[in-house]
Amino acid sequence: MAEKFSDLINGDKPILVDFSAQWCAPCRMMPPILKQIKEHFGEKIKIITVDVDRNPVVSQRYNIRSVPTLILFRKGQILWQQSGVVPANQLIPVLSYYIQ
Repeated sequence: MAEKFSDLINGDKPILVDFSAQWCAPCRMMPPILKQIKEHFGEKIKIITVDVDRNPVVSQRYNIRSVPTLILFRKGQILWQQSGVVPANQLIPVLSYYIQ
């Protein structure tokens, strides 16, 4: 996963990564929120979910200590990061700042 993940985050298109875990109850709130984000931004953003238990190397590299954690990448750089459930109506304005 690490090489593939590296390829994904180094692209020109912003990518929102949802670091999650199956055992995490708040993480189960994220899919409908992420769906709203995708519907709002369409092809301007890519959204993926990374299971921290299945991908410990990637999780450790980005110092993920709690889930859910959202990180927005572009060209390998972290543009924005936040832990916890973020409602779509709060997430859209934040992401809009980084997505033209």
